Amino acid sequence: MEVSIASVEVIKPSSPTHHLKPYKLCIIDQLIPVTYVSIILFYPIADPNVDISKTLTKLKESLSETLNLYYPFSGRTKHNLYVDDFLAGVLFLEARVKCQMSEFFKIEETELQNQLVPSQPFCPEKTSDVFPIAFQSNVFSCGGLALGVSMCHKNGDGATLSNFLNSWAACCSGSLEKVINPNISMDAAAILFPPMTSSLLHKYAPMVDRIWIKEGDYLTRRFVFSAEALGTLKEMAKSERVPNPSSYAAISCFVWKHAMESSWAASGSRRPSLATHAVNLRPRMQHYHGNNLLGGILGNLVFSATTKFDPNDHNLESSTEVKLSELVEEQKGAIEVFNNDFLYEVMKGNKDGSSEILNKIELVSSMDLEKLDVFSFTNWKGFWNEVDFGFGKPFLRGTIGNVGTALRNLVIFVEADQWGEGSVEAIITFENNIMALLESDHNFLAFTSPNPLINAAF
Repeated sequence: MEVSIASVEVIKPSSPTHHLKPYKLCIIDQLIPVTYVSIILFYPIADPNVDISKTLTKLKESLSETLNLYYPFSGRTKHNLYVDDFLAGVLFLEARVKCQMSEFFKIEETELQNQLVPSQPFCPEKTSDVFPIAFQSNVFSCGGLALGVSMCHKNGDGATLSNFLNSWAACCSGSLEKVINPNISMDAAAILFPPMTSSLLHKYAPMVDRIWIKEGDYLTRRFVFSAEALGTLKEMAKSERVPNPSSYAAISCFVWKHAMESSWAASGSRRPSLATHAVNLRPRMQHYHGNNLLGGILGNLVFSATTKFDPNDHNLESSTEVKLSELVEEQKGAIEVFNNDFLYEVMKGNKDGSSEILNKIELVSSMDLEKLDVFSFTNWKGFWNEVDFGFGKPFLRGTIGNVGTALRNLVIFVEADQWGEGSVEAIITFENNIMALLESDHNFLAFTSPNPLINAAF
């Protein structure tokens, strides 16, 4: 497969932005490292009447219109405090792929996906003065289009990116009633979770970097869980305390269990393990506020629920005695913190949301992370399914092909209906020695298919 860049452009808002005040970062934005999150949306576009040149022009024109609403994406982050200079624009690359899209799906090397995005995913950048978002349109030999998207995580989370892409698609297809207007809630995140001063940033930002970033050799692999396998895992995860575990609880704790066991086998010692789960605060805040406008808040309204498992506290004779149901119970307790009065008090102004976040960071940072295995989990299901620019919904939603050399173990979950309704794909990035053992773990592989190929004819 050969990918060549045909053109490089900077797309700016179609309307003047000089009257707009700087967009303040919230404390969560400030603490997140400058690194890109990437996705790829695959559109077969089998209609021979589609003029790909006109399609790309329409994409860029509607992108310019969408930036009028989502203008912070067109600016630059300054001093990790605010976003300004909204006419700086976003990067838009046009690329040609010498390969049929159906043939690309049969290629086993997952790292090739990185050629379809403008920035390497989850690789710490040296400066915050980067494009908040960048795009790469990849036109295959068959006429199919893959849209690669790289968003700087400091400027938004999965929900923010989903709102932006769906609004852009609505502008492009003429379905303006589907546009999600963020202006009405533009400053909401910074009001609820006020930004830190520069002095506090110097103290806490390195703490967060130490939690999330670790130099090492990592491998990314894909594992698909069928609906039947998920049903079995949910049964295994049941307990008196959690009689009806969610699919996410069952699959994330199952991966965590086997990641722990692989790490123990690789190191020869039973190290304690920390699992962090990205919790989207928007739906929980809407529950108290009774206002759907909160769903359109820009920035990062996501925080980590942390669960620690220390085998020394459980008197285990063998690694297989780690019970899935126990891990699910621990996870439930960690996530419930965000379901109680915490968010209600923050929204009422009775509690300082930023102080609460810093307290949680200090708690995790106080642990001896060098003696801990840290595994991070995030759920991207439902974010990109409906992104229709006028030529259909994406056939496939790809993520990362491989990551940089400075990221702790990460697991991303997305839909995988190509392998059967209700299937879930886990994109797992682990240290090499852990991944090697996970790929040969028969108890793990009994529930999942590693790196399955897609048989598709367009």
